[in-house]
Amino acid sequence: MHHTSPSGTETELSGAQFFPPSHIRKVNAVNKIRALDTRRKASPPLETPTDLPDEAVRALSAKLNEILADAFALYLKTKNFHWHMSGPHFRDYHLLLDEQSEQILGTTDDIAERVRKIGGTTLRSVGHVSKLQTISDNDDAFVPAHDMLRELMNDNKHIAASMRECHELAEKHEDAATAGLLENFIDGTERRTWFLFEPAPRKSKRRPSHRERSEAIQRSHWLASAFQASQ
Repeated sequence: MHHTSPSGTETELSGAQFFPPSHIRKVNAVNKIRALDTRRKASPPLETPTDLPDEAVRALSAKLNEILADAFALYLKTKNFHWHMSGPHFRDYHLLLDEQSEQILGTTDDIAERVRKIGGTTLRSVGHVSKLQTISDNDDAFVPAHDMLRELMNDNKHIAASMRECHELAEKHEDAATAGLLENFIDGTERRTWFLFEPAPRKSKRRPSHRERSEAIQRSHWLASAFQASQ
């Protein structure tokens, strides 16, 4: 008789064959499949205990790593503009961007560690960042100050939208901790967007004065008369 040892090998007992129960055979089969699955959330030495299903870990890790890559890209762009700021508002904008770059960098460790807490792996290099980032770099030799603010404002809006998508994903998988972490970061990103929006020049919405309207009407009448006279 054969008996299956804990290692999976068969041993002879008394000449007859012994087969393990069906549920044990199924577990062994599942383990073999998982061993061959390269899409697993992390290699065994890095695997962190979690009650989240593998599908949730993969989806949340991918989205969080994308946000993390964008955070590093935005940090460097904000520092770039901080270093190359010029113009009459140099001091105010220089200090504003320095403050914002520190805020952005301050989010990165929490995001990366959240990925590890749920059993995923996170960014490993600058090259890894460049593969995952969704906001563009700016290597121009010169960028006007107001264009800098406008570009950073749009980048922060983009990251806030990406965080909301991840928040919805976290709620779908009942990951309250990731959702809560993102709520604070969304608020900070919206604050940066606001502070970048206010100094940027905007088109005036002032209504024309009575004199301006009268002059416009007179010009319109003059053009109409000149057109009729030419016929």
